[in-house]
Amino acid sequence: MLKETSYYTNVVETDDGGVWWEGMGTECPGGIDWKGNRITPESKGPFAHPNSRFTAPASQCPVICPDWENPEGAPIDFFIFGGRRSETMPLVYQAMNWDHGVFISGSASSEATAAAIGVTGLRYDPMAMKPFIGYNVGDYFQHWFNMGDNLGDKAPKIFYVNWFRKEDKEFLWPGFGENSRILKWMCERVDGKAGAVDTPLGYMPRSQDLDLSGLDILEASMTELLQVDSIAFERELESLKDHMKKVGDRLPARMQKQLDNFCERITKAADAQRLSVSSASLKSSQFMSPPKGPESSKKSAPMPKPSFS
Repeated sequence: MLKETSYYTNVVETDDGGVWWEGMGTECPGGIDWKGNRITPESKGPFAHPNSRFTAPASQCPVICPDWENPEGAPIDFFIFGGRRSETMPLVYQAMNWDHGVFISGSASSEATAAAIGVTGLRYDPMAMKPFIGYNVGDYFQHWFNMGDNLGDKAPKIFYVNWFRKEDKEFLWPGFGENSRILKWMCERVDGKAGAVDTPLGYMPRSQDLDLSGLDILEASMTELLQVDSIAFERELESLKDHMKKVGDRLPARMQKQLDNFCERITKAADAQRLSVSSASLKSSQFMSPPKGPESSKKSAPMPKPSFS
């Protein structure tokens, strides 16, 4: 796909006509940095901007749908939305229905990157369209709800992905071509062939629902990628409410209903999670070994029985 007609911005133009940026895994061969300065042995990086990009014509993709430019249109089976989150957000989940899909795409969020100057914490980006919505965002949301009404049972499924979960600063999911494994699960969900479990977020695959054959990934990593930490999501509810509140009185009632339902599901799941952790801690304390040494000969007071009243 990148064999020709590819465009790069904010990168190093090397002397042999190639491109380079930090993170490629090789030493900078020299050339012109993103500011237009000649790189010398005395130059200090970074030489490429953290927000460097590339693009290529979609027509160069070898597996693109032959009808992608058909003026009569082409059937769409599903939409994929997502954000860049190093924690909390799982690898993938499916919306429960169209309205829920409008909600999860309308509340898409990422951690601030080099592209978001002056932004810290979570950056909400509805449908990844925040810089490009040319009219009131509440009306934009309503347009999506109307589209679902018009399409009925032909409405595409909606999925949400996060390829960027980390642990100890290392990505848990390998990404790149391995993302096709997640796309396969989505296709199989549309065809009714793949399993999923119901979570407060939506329908989420189990490890056995994904084709992980030949993939070198730890079981613990998959567990982390496919779990919902409801307590962590609960901490984000006020931020999410503020995001929707900024839409004002043109926030569709259906979006408010989805927000209320989500907050209720997360709060209930977080309470259950806390109770589970508390019970596990209590059981653990009951089976602690007595201390060794002289102190162990002393008679200890009996442990009180737990009360859940």
